[in-house]
Amino acid sequence: MTNLSFMRDKPLTQLLRLVWLVLVGAALIYPFIGEEEQTLIPMPDEISAEVPDFSTYESIEEKKQAFFEYLRPAVNYHNQLILQERNFVQAMRQKIIEGQKLGLIQKRRLDKLARIYKLDKAVNDLDSINRLLRRVDIVPTELVLVQAANESAWGTSRFAREGFNFFGMWCFRRGCGFVPRQREEDSSHEVARFKDLSHAVRAYLTNINSHYAYSELRGIRASLRRHQQPVSAEYLVDGLMSYSERGQDYIDELLHMIRTNRKYINS
Repeated sequence: MTNLSFMRDKPLTQLLRLVWLVLVGAALIYPFIGEEEQTLIPMPDEISAEVPDFSTYESIEEKKQAFFEYLRPAVNYHNQLILQERNFVQAMRQKIIEGQKLGLIQKRRLDKLARIYKLDKAVNDLDSINRLLRRVDIVPTELVLVQAANESAWGTSRFAREGFNFFGMWCFRRGCGFVPRQREEDSSHEVARFKDLSHAVRAYLTNINSHYAYSELRGIRASLRRHQQPVSAEYLVDGLMSYSERGQDYIDELLHMIRTNRKYINS
């Protein structure tokens, strides 16, 4: 005899399973509702290029032009990424001001940015998001390019040629870079090595935007933002006093380089 009760129970079981699947799906989708879409910024092909041999240029003007043309796409690309991050943080700040709750994905993205920019606390209130916003901002292309020229001897240094380190950045893990020939015996730092130009530029920008030594630069930049003034290289350069042991002489040299090389930088 056929078990008719099984046949009667099967549609009910299927219905309950369907309801369960709908509820689970809704729970998974809910955190994404209202999230801002992150637009992908295409990476320029030039970023993956090897370091040219800048020592082969006989003309100083051509050498400068080639140097800036090589680095400019990477600097502009990563500044665009930072502006995208900044726009997101500003949008989340406005939500907090209006008393709106942040979505799960929004909170996770803020937490990730807080780690990247080395904040010492979670971003969960207006004070912490203001501190994050102070760090998530561009460094003017002119400033990045003249620092790269200064620190790498216009791209001819060993660290630039062999490790894409145009900014004289150090690292402190054994084997992370080049051991300086004139390093003191009790020192352990190395000159960082990067796998490509893109990683080198991003590391430099993150360093400027997160290290305590450049808090003055970030303060100058935040003041310019508050007064709706352009974020200018000639203003921000004063915040790089700690970048070199040369102090004010280093700042003066960078200022001179900005002013005398502007026609090459912007061409």
